[in-house]
Amino acid sequence: MRKTKLLFAAATATILAAPVAADEVAVNIMAGVASVEVMHKGEKVVIQRNQDQDNTVNPAFAKTSRKCPPFCIQPTSLGPGVETIGEDEVLRYAKAMSDGDGTIVLVDSRTPDWVERGTIPSAINQPWTTLNPAKGADPISIAEIMEGVFNVKSNEELMDFSECKTAVLFCNGMWCGQSPNNIKNLLKFGYPAHKIKWYRGGMQDWEILGLTTVPGG
Repeated sequence: MRKTKLLFAAATATILAAPVAADEVAVNIMAGVASVEVMHKGEKVVIQRNQDQDNTVNPAFAKTSRKCPPFCIQPTSLGPGVETIGEDEVLRYAKAMSDGDGTIVLVDSRTPDWVERGTIPSAINQPWTTLNPAKGADPISIAEIMEGVFNVKSNEELMDFSECKTAVLFCNGMWCGQSPNNIKNLLKFGYPAHKIKWYRGGMQDWEILGLTTVPGG
């Protein structure tokens, strides 16, 4: 008998059409939770873990050492009020968003060359450079992104955050500065810290856990 879960299901590295029951697979996301069904670019995607128990991590995330700077280990907290979250919370936000909750946005903060290698289903790409004035992001473009992606309203030269979305941001992992850069700029613009969630583990942890990815771009 198929069991269904409201929040969770199981995922491979391919796009599946239907949720998977916990008693049908050997590698669950957590006890009793095999998969999570989300929407990505208008299509249903089932997130589960890779079922090959001999599978090894994606080589792009196998390195243990990268030059610092710029690839320095990030702190566990990016600032007062900004919540650092794990896979459980990311899946819950992705599921809620896919079920029609328009108050949430899951943001892949990486540059397109990284996103092309795979991203978390339901995420949109908003590269860190596009919100960074030091990288040439102009005020008009930033205002358009703030309104279109984060639901921040512009009132003359002021930003109205009263209806801004809960922004869940990630990048490559604990050694990556791309989502921290986006978050720090959002805070500078006045974004409420309690509306920002940071998935510190990012794609490194997502890949290590064998969770489903989809092509970016």
